[in-house]
Amino acid sequence: MKIVIAAASFAPNISGVQRHALNLARCLMLQPEVAEIHFVIAPWQENFMRTVAVGGGARLTIHVAALKHGALGRNAWYYNDLPKLVARLHPDLVHLTFPAPVNARAFGCPTLVTLHDLYPYEIPINFGFPKFLFNRIILRQCLKNTTAIACVSDATKARLQQYTPPAIWQKAVRIHNMVEGELRCAARVPSPGWHEKPFLLSVAQHRHNKNLPLLIRAYERLLRTARISPETRLIIVGIPGPETPFLHRLVSRSGLSGKVRFLEGIAEPELQWCYLNCDALLAPSLTEGFGLPVAEALLAGCRVVCSDIPAHREVGDGHCRFIPLNSLAEESFAAAIAASLKQPRPSPLSLPQFSAPVLARQYVALYRRLIASAAHAHKLQLRKPVTVAASGRQL
Repeated sequence: MKIVIAAASFAPNISGVQRHALNLARCLMLQPEVAEIHFVIAPWQENFMRTVAVGGGARLTIHVAALKHGALGRNAWYYNDLPKLVARLHPDLVHLTFPAPVNARAFGCPTLVTLHDLYPYEIPINFGFPKFLFNRIILRQCLKNTTAIACVSDATKARLQQYTPPAIWQKAVRIHNMVEGELRCAARVPSPGWHEKPFLLSVAQHRHNKNLPLLIRAYERLLRTARISPETRLIIVGIPGPETPFLHRLVSRSGLSGKVRFLEGIAEPELQWCYLNCDALLAPSLTEGFGLPVAEALLAGCRVVCSDIPAHREVGDGHCRFIPLNSLAEESFAAAIAASLKQPRPSPLSLPQFSAPVLARQYVALYRRLIASAAHAHKLQLRKPVTVAASGRQL
């Protein structure tokens, strides 16, 4: 089985989507049936690819796509140039690691897309106007034209059914994100000038759905009411986004400069250090496709305080402090954090449903079905009688 993984995205530093792509490759390496993986990235992703361990040896080939910065260049590459690369490689299947424009007629094999969320419909403020309209168009075009859709959670699959017609959501299956346990851990703090003081951790891009202003206000309330040590810092790990300027202004207005630190582009061993050394993982999101930081924190044995949303429940039900997002959310988060810190640090959990061996089998079984179905459809097409217009005869 020969697979192309299309992972060329906008971010130069590693993000959740890119981590999914890398974990997908790692999963597939566990299956001897997968003989070749062709992993396609953007030029600006080469640096972080040098910092991660994917493995695979000769079975894995990295391709650097000749695409330009910006949404227009990236989308044009997916529609026009990815099919040309696929035509040269002759794979059995193409796996897009996030929605992008698909020229269905140009592919000679099945296509599968990983669907992380329905944010263009569910929370359009993430993109702003009119960008969310273009994101909706691209999302719908991709979902319509791919052979199948792999939703990363039951929560995402339910949203897909809510926002799309049966012709789209009936193509979907649920295959969870892979979450690794027992990762390598860095030996020291991941940022110069950051001393090893107590800290609370959040792993989130600077986007509206992450609800980071609520977290910053709850943290300020904890300090002001002396419910946590004044030495406690708040560390937010994630790539910048539309909310970045507002978050920095909020930190400054709240008198938290020097107490809140924003980090981006840290390597996986450094992130693991953060999970293993934080006082608690905090995830106040309004909505999520999959609660990856929550799952990673539970595997590392973190205390977890998170919003009570379906994706978080799916990952950590029975193991987290869940806070409803109502008018009392700020104080509720603060109180839950303070209460959590009084409890012993929990033991690391085992989450086999998110493990590489389990998900590798699920992906390969799906690939096998799609490839077999495409081969059967091709045979039927070859058997169709050819009508000769001049005589009306069939050949």
